[in-house]
Amino acid sequence: MNDYGVVTAPGTMRFERLLPGPIERVWSYLIDSDKRRQWLAAGTMELRVGGQVEHVFRHWELTGNDSPPPAKYAKHADTESRMHGHIIASEPPHLLAYTWGETEDDGQPAADSEVRFELTPQGDNVLFVLTHSRLPNHDYMIGVASGWHTHLSVLSDLLSGHRPTGFWNTFARMEAAYLERIPADSATPQ
Repeated sequence: MNDYGVVTAPGTMRFERLLPGPIERVWSYLIDSDKRRQWLAAGTMELRVGGQVEHVFRHWELTGNDSPPPAKYAKHADTESRMHGHIIASEPPHLLAYTWGETEDDGQPAADSEVRFELTPQGDNVLFVLTHSRLPNHDYMIGVASGWHTHLSVLSDLLSGHRPTGFWNTFARMEAAYLERIPADSATPQ
């Protein structure tokens, strides 16, 4: 299984990870705010179609042994940010999908993309598939690819009993890698 996300259609990235199960444990890291904040973001989630989703990002809390974020992400060094969306699909513990970033902290509309998590048991493990679609431009795709790759590394470490390290160190490496991997014409046509 390739750890790198791949472009599967214009404006769409797909990531696959084989994570230690059982499926209910992995599912809890998607829906439980306290567990989700350890690898992605805290926040409320109304687990029904049409329910609200809030992500409260505090990147500095995710890992130790880290460098400051790259310059264009400097505001995330020690300031929380919030994103809001709505549940599109919920079939516990196999499927969760929601809009990603309908509004930003200031209440202004943001890129209205979609995130879909699919979990499938495979023996003692869980195939975890994340698809992020409707990505509006190349820069956004690079940020999303680097971010998800890094967040999923943290999740994998947590579920495997390892201490995650260096969120921004990993992010910077992944950003450079995805700049080479993702063609400029991969975004959703406007």
